[in-house]
Amino acid sequence: MKERNQIEAQLHPSHYHVLHKLPPGDSPYVRAKHVQLVDKDPEGAIVLFWKAINAGDRVDSALKDMAVVMKQQDRAEEAIEAIKSFRDRCSKQAQESLDNVLIDLYKKCGRIEEQIQLLKQKLRMIYQGEAFNGKPTKTARSHGKKFQVTVKQETSRILGNLGWAYMQQENYLAAEVVYRKAQIIDPDANKACNLCQCLIKQARYIEARSVLEEVIQGKLPGSGDPKSRNRVKELLQELESEQLISIASTAIGLNAEDTFLAEGLDQLMSQWISYRSRRLPIFEEISSFRDQLAC
Repeated sequence: MKERNQIEAQLHPSHYHVLHKLPPGDSPYVRAKHVQLVDKDPEGAIVLFWKAINAGDRVDSALKDMAVVMKQQDRAEEAIEAIKSFRDRCSKQAQESLDNVLIDLYKKCGRIEEQIQLLKQKLRMIYQGEAFNGKPTKTARSHGKKFQVTVKQETSRILGNLGWAYMQQENYLAAEVVYRKAQIIDPDANKACNLCQCLIKQARYIEARSVLEEVIQGKLPGSGDPKSRNRVKELLQELESEQLISIASTAIGLNAEDTFLAEGLDQLMSQWISYRSRRLPIFEEISSFRDQLAC
């Protein structure tokens, strides 16, 4: 660690900023990023991000970065209020990015209805041609790498998030409709698995297995991913289990509670049979008397 500090001290300032992925210059926002990325002090970084916002220094980035750090520190509710209170200080170009952060925060806090409303708002913007500030693509970042996202991909992603939110509300029919639309636009294995689960919850097992077969046969992007393979195994087990329960219940025309009672009666009857078998010799002894009485 000491040797690394000595090497960094010898670096040109511009090289130092590149090494730590810091913005150039020296300002409240840059100091906040330094504390966040170099000193690894999230609470200290939050204080400095507040100072940057109040000073009007790169407010777009400061507000977004502060909210992300707050989420990591389990201060998601506070982050939501910060975005709502200060987003009017941010540029028009930053609003879409702030909405994405807000959606993640709503998800973190379990505020599903607000998440759904914001996702629907983003879909309306896409339909009205207002997404990506009117451009066909936008630059996104994941794990430090930049890549281009199309409107088509973004629409499918938002629909996937909307489907997940509906599932949390146990509104499986709405989730199914949304996932089917997402799969038409930009299909992948993860959304197929979620669609399968929606169908299982609606006891539509044949359709669920048909959807899952596409992943098993590797027809969808991401089918070979280890997470997808594990998810498929879990869903197959769930599907088989639910089908067995459904067959047992349907055979005797019972609901889940009645099925439980029926199983209890089966156990009780087996005990009776066992008990009766132990008394069988006695019944044989009196059988002749029973026949005489019958006459």
